[in-house]
Amino acid sequence: MRERIWAPLPPLLLLLLLLPPPLWGGPPDSPRPELPREPGPLQPFDLLYASGVAAYYSEDYEQAVRDLEAALRSHWRLREVRARCARHCAARRPLAPPGAGPAAELPFFRALLQRARCYRSCQTQRLGGPASRHRVSEDVRSDFQRRVPYNYLQRAYIKLNQLEKAVEAAHTFFMANPEHMEMQQNIENYRMMAGVEALQLVDLEAKPHLESYSAGVKHYEADDFELAIKYFEQALREYFNEDTECRVLCEGPHRFEEYEYLGYKAGLYEAIADHYMQVLVCQHECVRELATRPGRLSPIENFLPLHYDYLQFAYYRVGEYVKALECAKAYLLLHPDDEDVLDNVDYYESLLDDTSDPASIEAREDLAMFVKRHKMESELIKSVAEGLGFSYAEPNYWIRYGGRHDENRVPSGVNVEGAEVHGLSMGKKSSPKIDRDLREGGPLLYENITFVYNSEQLNGTQRVLLDNVLSEEQCRELHSVASGIMLVGDGYRGKTSPHTPNEKFEGATVLKALKFGYEGRVPLKSARLFYDISEKARKIVESYFMLNSTLYFSYTHMVCRTALSGQQDRRTDLSHPIHADNCLLDPEANECWKEPPAYTFRDYSALLYMNDDFEGGEFIFTEMDAKTVTASIKPKCGRMISFSSGGENPHGVKAVTKGQRCAVALWFTLDPLYRELERIQADEVIAILDQEQQGKHELNINPKDEL
Repeated sequence: MRERIWAPLPPLLLLLLLLPPPLWGGPPDSPRPELPREPGPLQPFDLLYASGVAAYYSEDYEQAVRDLEAALRSHWRLREVRARCARHCAARRPLAPPGAGPAAELPFFRALLQRARCYRSCQTQRLGGPASRHRVSEDVRSDFQRRVPYNYLQRAYIKLNQLEKAVEAAHTFFMANPEHMEMQQNIENYRMMAGVEALQLVDLEAKPHLESYSAGVKHYEADDFELAIKYFEQALREYFNEDTECRVLCEGPHRFEEYEYLGYKAGLYEAIADHYMQVLVCQHECVRELATRPGRLSPIENFLPLHYDYLQFAYYRVGEYVKALECAKAYLLLHPDDEDVLDNVDYYESLLDDTSDPASIEAREDLAMFVKRHKMESELIKSVAEGLGFSYAEPNYWIRYGGRHDENRVPSGVNVEGAEVHGLSMGKKSSPKIDRDLREGGPLLYENITFVYNSEQLNGTQRVLLDNVLSEEQCRELHSVASGIMLVGDGYRGKTSPHTPNEKFEGATVLKALKFGYEGRVPLKSARLFYDISEKARKIVESYFMLNSTLYFSYTHMVCRTALSGQQDRRTDLSHPIHADNCLLDPEANECWKEPPAYTFRDYSALLYMNDDFEGGEFIFTEMDAKTVTASIKPKCGRMISFSSGGENPHGVKAVTKGQRCAVALWFTLDPLYRELERIQADEVIAILDQEQQGKHELNINPKDEL
């Protein structure tokens, strides 16, 4: 997810706080192989996707497969056409003016307008119709980014007894959603159905440069330096090709959502500057996009420099000292003070014969040109940021501790022919032990709250079950607010659950509730109740677990799960698969890896239930194997379960088979750096409302005067 860089304008504080954050779209994945063209104009992929999903739910699986496959073909064809047209028009219509003189800006704008006309004409011709037909909603864009169509496809394929395709679709979805334990189980089931231990798992949307890089690392670790060089060089060619595509796709539309409520109308240069700076930052961030594996939030550390670090030693091992020197000097463009590589440069130069002048051997041109452009972009963004009224902080794209963890540093005079090559360590870091005193049993702070079970009685660590945290009246009021807020969707935008297609999953945040209350769409008193009871829960958790530092909100979410009629027969899935809240659960290894995409900063979790008029939906704790249930809790009004968020507390939700199950889900952190932004804004809204209310009381208006 991109960092939001645009500073909001400073009108009415309350309205500003109630605005949603801007929607940012990341550069897309890598180009696909050439797909067979459909006759006639290209059909919009969102319409095909909607038709495929509708066919799936009507159990017309053949039609579902046809439409979903066509949607994916249309999606990639559209991306291919946009990228090809952008490259074509950039070559045909360069923006550089031919010369200076009177009205010198006109050649620039003439070239710009000609490129725009070329781009539009190119897309219309290749798509068989206007490009505007393919402007899809953010919901659909998000589904394709998260590979949701493959979730439907794998189920449709299995209904049609197409096991091999089902496995490919399931694996492709799982690679971008590694926390989806249900899909992992599906893949295991498919293997059992096939009667073999291991099926060939193919990621249909694999990024070529990442695949080649991984192959290079594999051969490097096996001391096969010839093949390692082949794959690393291939990875670099693919990387720079995908970087070009990423950059041209950044030139698409950008939203100025924080300006919309003012009817923002910019002049020519302001509009161009605002839009261009968003495009430029997007292009600058392609470095991060291309280094990020599917399903991960953080990029591979030091990714691009590592290619040259591997290559400099691999070339040395095959006796190509000039190329080794070029790669070492390329690495130094990004890490000029790396003492090990500086020593390598000296050593490689000493190995050159008399026909080669070390001073004439420069860093590889591909990286030299890349770094030059990257630095120019950075300087431009920083230089104009303040003047255009937005903040920008340059990320550290080349983190030094991402490096080869081996002994191949080739210090001068050392014979490395017999040295052991350990290679890059690709191992994960397991979740650390809780680094605070495990205490519980502190006061519950509020009257009428009933203690039910502690950790020992719930067969675990740092667990507590409480009743009567809410009254019956408060439950009814919150349930009413939930139905009012979630009609338009929030959180997951009211879509089918990301965890199971058999339920509808809806949610709303505290700030959204206050916004609706302020607008009169729900009672403001009821919206404030959502805020107040979540704060009450936070204080209880902080007190009961006897924490010696402040507990902050990291996310607050009112959620409802609704069983979909006609889809509950013989269900074997869970409403929410077994998982941990701050690490990636690995049942086979009995470990929980504290790394992205897990929310590693979460420390405690709580669920506050609002109703019990539904079937199923029990909350369960399990062992690390994600199978052995250690405790099962039936939700009811006012009941709250709270627990520490790590691998010591794997948990999930059984299938909701009838009715609607609603709760307030709360995650907390002890690190103030990870405080929930919307919660901070909600705090300010509440402070403003309290101040307004206090002002009314201070006026001491006689109630009779209001008649």
